[in-house]
Amino acid sequence: MEATRLNESVNKPGNKSEEKTNSVNNAFASHYAKSLFLAVLGLIVLTFIGTRMFTHVDWNLYGYMVGTLVFLGGFFYRFIAWGERPPTKIIIKKGIKLLFRKSTPKTSVEHLATYRFIWNRGIYRWTQHLFIGWGVIVSCMVTFPLVFGWMYFTMEEGGYYTIVAMGMNLMTVPADGIIAFFSYNALNFSAIAVIIGVCMALYRRLKNMQARADQNFLYDFMPLYLLLFISITGLILTFMNVFLHGAGHYVMSLIHQYSVIITLIYLPFGKLAHIPFRPLSVFARNYREHYGEKSMKECKVCGSEFVSTEQSSDVIDVLGQNDLEFNMKDGFNLAELCLPCRRKYRIARFSGFATHEVPIKEANQNAKG
Repeated sequence: MEATRLNESVNKPGNKSEEKTNSVNNAFASHYAKSLFLAVLGLIVLTFIGTRMFTHVDWNLYGYMVGTLVFLGGFFYRFIAWGERPPTKIIIKKGIKLLFRKSTPKTSVEHLATYRFIWNRGIYRWTQHLFIGWGVIVSCMVTFPLVFGWMYFTMEEGGYYTIVAMGMNLMTVPADGIIAFFSYNALNFSAIAVIIGVCMALYRRLKNMQARADQNFLYDFMPLYLLLFISITGLILTFMNVFLHGAGHYVMSLIHQYSVIITLIYLPFGKLAHIPFRPLSVFARNYREHYGEKSMKECKVCGSEFVSTEQSSDVIDVLGQNDLEFNMKDGFNLAELCLPCRRKYRIARFSGFATHEVPIKEANQNAKG
């Protein structure tokens, strides 16, 4: 009797907080639906606050708003499909735990601001990434607040503008002052930066033989052409307003708007998807550094330390979850070998010669870039 009661108590549901969480999750058909709903709800709340209860909505930017919502749908679809994979779950779960490491600010700056990780590939590629990256970042920091009403300008008497941010008057500046000048032309400056970076990337892809061998039009060139088209049409709009007194503005504004919307819809499913995914590289860097400082895994063949012990065990666990077994007859798992020895071991399996036991290292083993 006591055993029956004990089993009943063990099989009872968890505490009230767990029941509440489950009830919230059950309200949605999937993680995708919940994430998209919460994101759109957050945008609506921020827009409600920023526009002072929807009293300052610029309907000329309505198309950009719709494009952004479609982009969010595609982004969450792609992110959740990617995040449900066992290796990604490990990186995200452990990356969140390591987010408050002392090195996180430095790593974030190197990966998201200065692109130091590209420096080893050459100053040319670093420069092109810097122009494209910061051009896109600045344009997003200007465009999205304007689209959703988080920031706008009101005209005061005497040639002054009041900058309003999240419903609060931030500052009043002269219409012909330096702050107003940079505010008006922020998108023009970002467009010029993107054009320079894209032209550098196109030149390299057309001239570099290795790049030409690995690329295709839709995946490698299409994103660059889209960014170039958006930037050029944006500059043409400014030219029409300043030098042509607005002639042709309506048609060009529609062309520019549609190009932005198409790019937003395409972005989650093409090469440009790495832009919103880029912050997760900080998780990966923290993961490698933290567990690398604790203990390193020695290669079972040559004895060199190639990854952390934690990463090696995680790789073996993930392979097991996917029913992939790489346990060799020699008593080790293939994931316990460094990359050069792993390649040699595979060659040995086909050739019959124990190439993995040859002590000579590959010439490009420590190559960078």
